[in-house]
Amino acid sequence: MLRDTLKTLLQAYGPTGNEQNVAEAVKVLLASHVDSMQTDAMGNLIVEKYGTDDNAKRIMFAAHMDHIGLVVTSIEDEGYLRVAGLGGISVDRVRARHVIFGNGVQGVVYIEPVEKGTPTLQHAFIDIGAQNKEEAQAMVQLGDVAVYAPDIFNLGKHRVAAPAMDDRCACALLVELLLYAEDQKNTIVGVFTSQEEVGMRGATVAAYHVNPDIGLCLDVTGWGDTPEVKLPAIRLGDGPAIKIMDASMIATPWVRDALFEAAQAAGVQAQREVLLSGGVDGAAMQKTRSGIPTGALSIPCRYLHTACEVIDMRDMEGALKLLLQFVDMV
Repeated sequence: MLRDTLKTLLQAYGPTGNEQNVAEAVKVLLASHVDSMQTDAMGNLIVEKYGTDDNAKRIMFAAHMDHIGLVVTSIEDEGYLRVAGLGGISVDRVRARHVIFGNGVQGVVYIEPVEKGTPTLQHAFIDIGAQNKEEAQAMVQLGDVAVYAPDIFNLGKHRVAAPAMDDRCACALLVELLLYAEDQKNTIVGVFTSQEEVGMRGATVAAYHVNPDIGLCLDVTGWGDTPEVKLPAIRLGDGPAIKIMDASMIATPWVRDALFEAAQAAGVQAQREVLLSGGVDGAAMQKTRSGIPTGALSIPCRYLHTACEVIDMRDMEGALKLLLQFVDMV
């Protein structure tokens, strides 16, 4: 079940550069359902399900495993942890948040008062309950990374809120595609990528290695359906969004059009995604070697890079139907 797969992946600790727990969870979910699995030097998990056509195309589907976090930069005499952002994390989103480290140590983020100006992450600290520096050093080390604690809950009938929805929802979608695709014409190369949040580093390496005929990025996109937020023109529950462009890429026109055709054939309502900012793994795929025809399918997501990212499961279900159609159409 898509919802169960999503919950499993949301619970895995996996900040940028430490995605191995997520990869292990994916391996368990896909065991005996795919033809090959390998992990490369960057920590990307590359999974293949072979197509049946003699002239099968290799389609690389990329979904990133990592999510944002706070890396420990120093420990104060009183036992508080000073931190810096790992990925696009901002001070206004971390105040009084429950966080957890990979070893299970938990903490609360707070922001020290500032007399002038606006606080930044330099003013943030994590309270892990240590009474002094020595006690804190026995609990965490410099370079350890805290992430939002995995608080997962339903909003109404169709919506789910959790940290790390960016991009675990797309990882769940890719897992389900690999599970449900049967005797498909083309070869599915599912790449669960690393280090997207710091510059699409995993996808850059993986795309060069895979050298696919077509690239398709699976990620989240912004929202325009809350008070005073009208752009991008994306609404939760109105279907997955097919990317036209963002700040990092312009989708290859024929791949974009094939996604719309697949949506129509599958009876799925799809939205058009036009972003003026942001970047996704698709940009790395598109610029690999001599160029890869690349598109992107996005799940609408509210409150990105917060502890409560929200998606609509109907958009996920529609995306899965679209992708199952797409792998046999191109």
